[in-house]
Amino acid sequence: MTALQVRGLHHAYGPTPVLEGVDLDVPAGRIVALVGPSGCGKTTLLHLCAGLLAPQQGHITQPFTPSALMFQQPRLLPWMSTLDNIALGLKAQGMARAERRRQATEAALALGLPAPSLAQFPAELSGGMQSRAALARALVLAPRLLLMDEPFSALDVGLRGQLHQLLLARQAAQGMAVLLITHDLMEAVRLADTVLVMAAAPGRIVARYEPPGAALARGDALVYRCTAELQQHPEVRAAFGLPGPAQEDGGGAIARGHWQPVASAAHPADPRSSC
Repeated sequence: MTALQVRGLHHAYGPTPVLEGVDLDVPAGRIVALVGPSGCGKTTLLHLCAGLLAPQQGHITQPFTPSALMFQQPRLLPWMSTLDNIALGLKAQGMARAERRRQATEAALALGLPAPSLAQFPAELSGGMQSRAALARALVLAPRLLLMDEPFSALDVGLRGQLHQLLLARQAAQGMAVLLITHDLMEAVRLADTVLVMAAAPGRIVARYEPPGAALARGDALVYRCTAELQQHPEVRAAFGLPGPAQEDGGGAIARGHWQPVASAAHPADPRSSC
């Protein structure tokens, strides 16, 4: 199966190691969420996968064309209209003006941007509308791989939920591979087929969690239950510095996710971490 593959990745800034022995796969048609505390190297890993940084040690195989990157901030160009911002990637591909504006308009309307907003400049848009424009700019390219760096972190819960559903619907329709960076455990559970947990100093993947069922079919109750399960896991508590031991929740009728410990030569897996 076609997949973004990372093998044995190490990276350092000067004498300080940032990533150590990272292995991961993002197959076509799957969403992988990478969660971990601030400073654990999540964004560095994403930038390496995007080709913005060169690997110092290890290998990255990125077979998907085209790919798109969505940053934490919308990063819309302030001197361009919203429509021209959304069409920017198509312009870089050499698409004719009329066709790229048609495709950009279609993408914007599909994501709930009102038609009058397309003639406005980014400063005239709300934060939620700017985030929709940034997502439309990425999706209009019909990427086979979408890399996302905490793109919804600044939004309120309502807007975040709307964009989650729009992303999941488009991902299911197009079969994109998605690598999502987030520090929000609930967002990871709601969106991802696989959740990879990173620990810091240096950054490394310590556990893999698979929420049950398809993301589009997960209701709030299941998401809350799986998020609680994820937060109670010893590797997650250690990675985020949560105090005290995990608490038993007494079970329940909702299906549980699947845990798999992740080992490296420097950090062997603890068999007690698999539930």
